[in-house]
Amino acid sequence: MTATYVEAARPRYLPASRFSITGFGFYVYLLSDAILFSALFATYAVLHGSTAGGPTSREVFSLPTVALETGFLLTSSYICGLGVRAAERRNKAGVLAMLVAVFALGAGFLGLEISEFSRMVHEGAGPDRSAFLSAFFTLVGAHGAHITVGLVWIVVLAIHLLQMDFSASYLRRLFCFSLFWHVLDVVWIAIFTFVYLLGVQSA
Repeated sequence: MTATYVEAARPRYLPASRFSITGFGFYVYLLSDAILFSALFATYAVLHGSTAGGPTSREVFSLPTVALETGFLLTSSYICGLGVRAAERRNKAGVLAMLVAVFALGAGFLGLEISEFSRMVHEGAGPDRSAFLSAFFTLVGAHGAHITVGLVWIVVLAIHLLQMDFSASYLRRLFCFSLFWHVLDVVWIAIFTFVYLLGVQSA
């Protein structure tokens, strides 16, 4: 009787779901990405004043353009959240509309960033001009590369939705994408604040 009672009293642990395992693994990836960007931010902070007689941040940054980029990315992050809610309701049209809108805003952001880089290089403020500009192009360029990956991911998600509908694997992929896109939004807010806003106020 005692042994039977002890056996019955033992908690029964259920194996983790595929969704939970995938989410945990993607969180680990995002933590590694956070370490990468932390290193790039630290490098920029150290090299910010190393202009080698070249242009300073105040001279090369264009806040109106960067503010527009920020608006694009913040809006896309909000729409991405709405798309995830639409997926929870199995609203296919809503998710497709979200993917199209986020892609358009992300592409607009990337286009403005490339235009800014092109202008700076044309003005003689390329990444080879000084340590400050090398650190700037590396940090902001790394974020832009992540945005590019996100845009490709959106195209793949749209194709998969048309082929697979709302399968369990598709919902996991959409969840991971939403995490990825929101983290890029947070990283950009840090770049906007510590690189651009503080940069234009520096001497």
